[in-house]
Parts: sequence; structure tokens; C-alpha cells
Amino acid sequence: MPHLTNLERTPQSAWAALKEGNRRFQTFNEERPNTDFTRRMELTNGQNPIAVVLSCSDSRVPVELIFDQGLGDVFVIRTAGEIIDLSVLASLEYAVEDLHVKVIVVLGHESCGAVAATKAAMEGAGIPDGFRRVLVEKISPSIMNARDAGKSTAEEFESHHVAETVDQIISRSPEVKSKLQIGEVGIVGVRYRLSDGYAEPVVEIGVD
Repeated sequence: MPHLTNLERTPQSAWAALKEGNRRFQTFNEERPNTDFTRRMELTNGQNPIAVVLSCSDSRVPVELIFDQGLGDVFVIRTAGEIIDLSVLASLEYAVEDLHVKVIVVLGHESCGAVAATKAAMEGAGIPDGFRRVLVEKISPSIMNARDAGKSTAEEFESHHVAETVDQIISRSPEVKSKLQIGEVGIVGVRYRLSDGYAEPVVEIGVD
């Protein structure tokens, strides 16, 4: 897979490259690009990724493999349940403002433990001890909004949480919102299906 040059990089082309990589991953036709000695040497001078991905920390969701990307291709932020805090927002803004990435991807997934734990807590199982309670506190508004919208399945909750996270990023980061408005960056919410490897789009903004 040829690496996108700076002139070729747009929100549309960056998202298209990730989608094509996911198609290769799904069909077991991975190219595993940008992993050779030359690429490693290039990266000693700095990074120039095409995308920033906020992903769940789940070990079954390896970002670079899912999108068949190589070294230096994606700037990855991982938290359980792809939750947002100030450090996550700062990292996203760094990627957009300083690394000039063209697309932001929020990557949730099938069988998300954090979403399931939040759902269970809201149904009477109780809030977890220690800092794990933060996960429930951060995800519960998404689950409540999903219920209010008539949603009830795990798939619907996971997809809704991805969409809510996209909304949070836009509403909480003026820098991201500004870049979206002028077309310099796009943002996509995805639910990765463990069962077949498909990174299924939930919401796509500025990448059409």
C-alpha cells in the first residue's frame, strides 16, 4: 500500500485508506505496510500519521492490525470503553493541531466489557470498587440516552456510546470543532465486530 503523501491527504483520502486496510484485514489479505527498516529509519526524524484513533483498550481490538496500517501511520489513544477525560482531549488536540492528522476515529467494539459493566450496574449489580467506577460514571449517560431512544441490545448500546463519544469530542474541543467546520479534519465513529473483523461505521462527519 503506498503511503499517502502530504498533498494527497484529506479527511476523505485518510478515511478511505483506513477502510481499505480494514477490508484487507477482513479478507486475510493484509499488506502489513510500513514495517521495514527504511520505515523505521524514517520515523527517527519524527511522525506524520494520517489519523488519530481513540480506541477501547480491549486486547481484542489491535488498532494497527484492524486497519492494516504500519509504523507511524496512526496516532493511537486507548482507554477502557473509549472514555474521554482531559488527557484524552489534550492528546486529540495534539494530533489535530501539531501532527495535522486528517481524520479522528472513535473505535468501540462488539462485546465491550466496559459497556456491559455499566449496563449491569444500572440494572442493580452495583458500581465497581476503586477507580473502575469511573468507567461506569463516564459511560452511564450514553446508556441512559440509548434507553431513552428505545434501544435495548448490547449492539445498540455499544454503537450509541460510540456516537455519544464523537459528540463529546466535538462539543468539548473547540479546536476539533473548528477544524471540522473548515473541512481540515473529519471524524468517524466505528463499532468493530470481533466476529468478522469489520470496522462498521456508526457515524461519519466530514469524510464524504
